[in-house]
Amino acid sequence: MEMERIELPPPSPRVLPLALLELGCAGTFELLVGPPGGARGPPHRATLPLGVPPFAPSLVSELEQQLLGSPEWLPPHQHERAQRSWLRAPEPRNLFALDPTPALGGLRAQRDPKSGSLKGFTEELLPNVGLSAKNSLSLRRPPGPPQENLWGSSTTFPFWPAGLDEPSLEQLRVHGDEEEDIDFDTDLLVTPPGLKRGVEYKASVGGRGGPLSLSSLLQTLDTFDLGGAEDEAAEPPQPALEPPPAPPEEQWAVAIDTSGPVEDFERLVPDPAFKWPFKPDPFQLWAVLCLERGQSLLAAAHTSAGKTAIAEYAIALAQRHMARSIYTSPIKALSNQKFRDFRSTFGSVGLLTGDVQLHPEASCLVMTTEILRSMLYNGSDVIRDLEWVIFDEVHYINDAERGVVWEEVLIMLPEHVKLVLLSATIPNALEFAQWVGRTKRRCLRVLSTQRRPVPLQHFLYTGNGPRTRNQLFLLLDAHGALSTQGYYAAVEAKKQQSSKSGQNFGAKHPTMAPTTPGQERGMWLALLGLLQEREQLPVVAFTFSRSRCDDHAAAIGPMDLLSPTEKVRSRLFFQRCIGRLRGPDRRLPQVVAMGELLQRGVGVHHGGVLPLLKEVVEMLFSQGLVKVLFATETFAMGLNMPARTVVFDSIRKHDGSNFRDLLPGEYIQMSGRAGRRGLDPMGTVIILCRGSVPDLPDLHRMMLGRPTRLQSQFRLTYPMILNLLRAQELRVQDLLRRSYAEFPLRREQEAQARRVTELQGALSAQPRLDPGSDVGLYHEVVGELRRNRKELMRRLADSVSGLRVLVPGRVVVVSTPRHRNALGVILQVTPAPSGRTFTTLVLSEKPPEGGGEPPAPPDAPHPEELLLTRLFLPDGPCGHALEQLQAEDFGGVTTKSLRVTPETLLQELRPRHHHRDRPALGAALQELLRLAGGGAAPALLDPAGSLRDPQSLAAAARLRELSSRLGAFSCVHRPRFREEYEQFGARRALQQQLEQLQFQLSDQSLLLLPEYHQRLAVLRALGYVSEGGAVALGGRVAAGLSTHELLVTELLLGNVLAALSPEESVTLLACLVGPGGPRQPPPRITAPLEQAVQQLVAVAQRLARLQQDCGLSTSPEDVEQQLSFGLMEVVYEWARGVPFADIPRPAGVQEGTVVRCIQRLEEMCRELRQAARMVGEPALAAKMEAASTMIKRDIVFAASLYTQ
Repeated sequence: MEMERIELPPPSPRVLPLALLELGCAGTFELLVGPPGGARGPPHRATLPLGVPPFAPSLVSELEQQLLGSPEWLPPHQHERAQRSWLRAPEPRNLFALDPTPALGGLRAQRDPKSGSLKGFTEELLPNVGLSAKNSLSLRRPPGPPQENLWGSSTTFPFWPAGLDEPSLEQLRVHGDEEEDIDFDTDLLVTPPGLKRGVEYKASVGGRGGPLSLSSLLQTLDTFDLGGAEDEAAEPPQPALEPPPAPPEEQWAVAIDTSGPVEDFERLVPDPAFKWPFKPDPFQLWAVLCLERGQSLLAAAHTSAGKTAIAEYAIALAQRHMARSIYTSPIKALSNQKFRDFRSTFGSVGLLTGDVQLHPEASCLVMTTEILRSMLYNGSDVIRDLEWVIFDEVHYINDAERGVVWEEVLIMLPEHVKLVLLSATIPNALEFAQWVGRTKRRCLRVLSTQRRPVPLQHFLYTGNGPRTRNQLFLLLDAHGALSTQGYYAAVEAKKQQSSKSGQNFGAKHPTMAPTTPGQERGMWLALLGLLQEREQLPVVAFTFSRSRCDDHAAAIGPMDLLSPTEKVRSRLFFQRCIGRLRGPDRRLPQVVAMGELLQRGVGVHHGGVLPLLKEVVEMLFSQGLVKVLFATETFAMGLNMPARTVVFDSIRKHDGSNFRDLLPGEYIQMSGRAGRRGLDPMGTVIILCRGSVPDLPDLHRMMLGRPTRLQSQFRLTYPMILNLLRAQELRVQDLLRRSYAEFPLRREQEAQARRVTELQGALSAQPRLDPGSDVGLYHEVVGELRRNRKELMRRLADSVSGLRVLVPGRVVVVSTPRHRNALGVILQVTPAPSGRTFTTLVLSEKPPEGGGEPPAPPDAPHPEELLLTRLFLPDGPCGHALEQLQAEDFGGVTTKSLRVTPETLLQELRPRHHHRDRPALGAALQELLRLAGGGAAPALLDPAGSLRDPQSLAAAARLRELSSRLGAFSCVHRPRFREEYEQFGARRALQQQLEQLQFQLSDQSLLLLPEYHQRLAVLRALGYVSEGGAVALGGRVAAGLSTHELLVTELLLGNVLAALSPEESVTLLACLVGPGGPRQPPPRITAPLEQAVQQLVAVAQRLARLQQDCGLSTSPEDVEQQLSFGLMEVVYEWARGVPFADIPRPAGVQEGTVVRCIQRLEEMCRELRQAARMVGEPALAAKMEAASTMIKRDIVFAASLYTQ
């Protein structure tokens, strides 16, 4: 088939001699120039002499033309029978077909290197044979089925995470608890299961067999003799080598100074992968340089500082390398917005959310972090092609509910994936980057900047009084300097306004009473009028209450902020957006009210607004057609919607448990929306003082305080445990060890491992003790006796009796490393948070002539010293020491008290006091010497006589028992007792250090290890995990669920949903995803649904009791609090097909809340449909499919405007 040629008209004198050359059949042409002056140009030519080659028409097009485009073949009657099908003959034998076992080895030809002639063949083992997605975590495994390429499968293993070391040979040699000893003589089966006869094994003649384990098999690897022993024996012994120097500290994060420009950037990056229409900042150029070098990075900067430019370059770089990139965001709205922005820039961009899947084959995929976590656990083959993963708003890791998802994803990413972490300003950016780098065994570059592209000025606005309605009080200038003058001027203006109001209403003492709705309306009208006069619109007013957002928007109704042209644009855009809705949905009260507000340039944005309307508001705001936007703080989460002015309705918010002031990080995030880069020279932030002016320290802490540090919110979940148990090579302990919560304890792990080696060497160098000596047991008794005595002294000091006994003048026995059984007198008692501190005068040896401390006595106590019957006496002249002691430093409290004046003694003990003029000190020392040198030691008070609590009585009884055993030891009579005791003490100290370090390096020191064992016990009790660690069918079902995993799995396996219709099934599931509301089901529900609700509550209580029995802090009351029955009637009516406008909603529940609940229900129906197919319940799968179809309609699932 030849292409049609275009007939050109006769040439005019001005026609140039040009012709077209057709290149092949791809539709590409080249321009030819003929000789000048010709009557006609050269003829048109083609590179194919016979034209375009013939081709067959598309089969799809032919079928569409014949069967769909030509209805004449359809019968005129009974057209429903026109569908044709061909039954396939069943072939049961095809089910028995098995793939051939892959060959483990192959043949390699051996050839002569000179002639190339064939000399023979050698057999060699083939690597990576038999690997599949069902048994291997390696990237070398072949890809899975095409239908599992994107999402993976619950039976597919994840890829091996970077930073996790594969099990070594030494670890395999360790005999684990689950390793089984096999006796090859008696434990082998003679008859296979299911057969009548088998093979009889005869005992070997050489001897009896014994138990053989994997450890014993691996030990044979060390006994292989590969030859060369004689040559090695003949070599002279090598001299001992010096121990290698300690390796330097591992550096997993490097901070880059971005204050200066990048020198020779054009030479370093001559051909950038992406060019912006603006001149990039040095901060962005440094990031580009790191990306070009293939380095992962963490970029921490203020809002609107240009962090998205770094993400754009990473996406472009992946496209240049013909690889893929993933952009993750914390919320679905941000994913939709970034999809539109990136698609207009790069073209090949896809979107993956819970209910939307657009262009999954694109080179850049935009998704939420939960979607990426699911792909990692399910072994999606998309991970193979990844080069960059971009985490936007990574400071969302502080979220208590979803922060764990970020840690899971960062830990589970494979080694070949590089990271781009984008975050707001955080004070511990370097520490967080060190954790990520250490976890992924990859050095991260940290780029942070405090520079704002648009400086901000912060003001206070006090009200609508005649003098202050047009006045803003400067609180913080563009350089970050706090203006106290402006603050006190605002306070004075507020006082005058309140005083005038009090006089008008006859109040004697005006107070800062809360403003009325009328006063608030006047304040907003005055403020917006002032901003309109100063041309400081658009403005975002952050209000931390949905109802207050709606009230404020309705209160400024008379104000019209749009021009006639802008009104037309706004109305046309709004009508075009809601035109996709059904007629009743267009007449919803919220839709009508929002349309009226938008016609005046006012918008509302919060969680109660319908998703479609929120997108309309966002798009109109970005076009400058919304001048005033009342929004909650979710508007500041990543959405690139800057304004010229930001207003705070209040600086206090409710965080779910109580009211508190805004944190510095929250204030910075929201105030950063002020100032449009390239449009505004200065951004304006206004704090509205509706009541009294906030205190200056609170404002200073909020505006100039340090942002919130990134803190780990890691917690164990049942899907996490089950997904890791599916792959036998991965251990939950490894994930716990690499969490951010464990990083402060594990950051010195390499140094601790080296210290363990040093301690083992020092311990082996210690001299051996006489095995017949009981000094070791004596050392243990002494240590336990001292611990019990310290516990008694501590409890005595905290008791009421201790307040009467431990007073100034009391004589005590001091037992510290510096003082052994030395008498002292208490001079002063000082209370402290950690316990009372006692200033005590203690007897000691006289200091040396040259100054300094007297030598400490040896720690080799005899029984008399431990029983406090032998007290310290100086060898020469008496010395003294003034010590600050705790109650644990007292070995005992005597019955003696000295009549001393503590103030006089403390005065004489001052350093500047003359040494010869100390009469009170001399008298006190002489009395202490007399008590210590008497024939018998002073009597001691018995702490057990005044302490009656069980712990004190048990410690006193144990102390008496240990004291009675001291006389039975023979080691105290040996000539070398002191030397042996000190040697054993030194050896014991090394052992304790070694045991402590080994404990810190082991799994037993993990913070969440006890909870892991408790949750594992719950899974085993439910039958989801076997004793050997294998995941059963119920465990695989629970691993694929996202909420209430155990409860939903038990409902599925217990056939609770079998007796319900699709409408009733989805209504029952609404109890698990609905917002907080009534704790009792509504009265108007069907009988099967009422019975199912009772079963649901019973299963929830049973699971709660099971978890409580396993040690988890979960009670039946807590589980019942998680169930919500408030939207059951709404969901039931919606599933029955009732229009959204005709469904009565509970009081206080807005349209956006209902939509969000139904969307989560649809996601749960999809999960249950997949779970039903897994357990072999096609009827339940069809029911969940029908339920999903019933609720997935109309305004609730209207397509996002960003995807159109």
